[in-house]
Amino acid sequence: MRSRVRVLGVEVDPLRAGELEAEISRFVREGRRATVLNVNAHCLNLAWRDSRLRAALRAADLVFCDGDGVRLAARLCGGYIPERITYADWIWSLAGLAAGRGFSVYLLGARPGVAEEAARRLSARHPALRMAGTHHGYFNHRPGSPGNEEVIRRINAADPDILLVCFGMPEQELWLFENRERLSARVALTGGAALDYASGRLRRGPRLLTENGMEWLARLAIEPHRLWRRYLIGNPLFLLRVLGWRLLGRRQCRRGILSCRR
Repeated sequence: MRSRVRVLGVEVDPLRAGELEAEISRFVREGRRATVLNVNAHCLNLAWRDSRLRAALRAADLVFCDGDGVRLAARLCGGYIPERITYADWIWSLAGLAAGRGFSVYLLGARPGVAEEAARRLSARHPALRMAGTHHGYFNHRPGSPGNEEVIRRINAADPDILLVCFGMPEQELWLFENRERLSARVALTGGAALDYASGRLRRGPRLLTENGMEWLARLAIEPHRLWRRYLIGNPLFLLRVLGWRLLGRRQCRRGILSCRR
């Protein structure tokens, strides 16, 4: 596998989708507890000021690129990431991989009923898919809380090969970081809005945008009230941070106006 690319201090694995799927298959076959995370500009903006999220990303076995902004940042920093892998498309391939290899899958996250609908639609496309279970994400995520303990118990009772956690960033990464050693799933991934897409609750924008580096604009048009700050403020800030990191170095960049800790 190619060397990792460092973007704003976070190491990203320069993987194509097929390579990512091969690594997941290897992790399951080896029976190890592997964690697979994804990053986009929003995630790296969050990690810039959240040491716990940076620690979770450092601890992951794989970190793949889910955004053209990260690919651009890699190029500006002298690296290369061959493609972005976005869950709106890739969750169907992940389900196909699991169905073809006989891996069981547990879906965790989103509003009540969404994970179940996502499981139904994924199974309809891949009839051989072994769905180990589903659970919504609306429970107390605090370690030791009764709701959290019950969810962990249910996942471990199902003993899935693949666990997909979809709480949104950074909650999903931090939840896995705090609970990973207690989860029996062979591979745990974070998926953001993957279940909303798979269930049909969230639609994608026109392919003219999504396939030409403008997925953020399509998402902004669909969910402007929720996402305007992430994209209209977050994207320029991300680019400024990357340029600052490239030109000034990490220490000066973090100390300067780009810290933006509000």
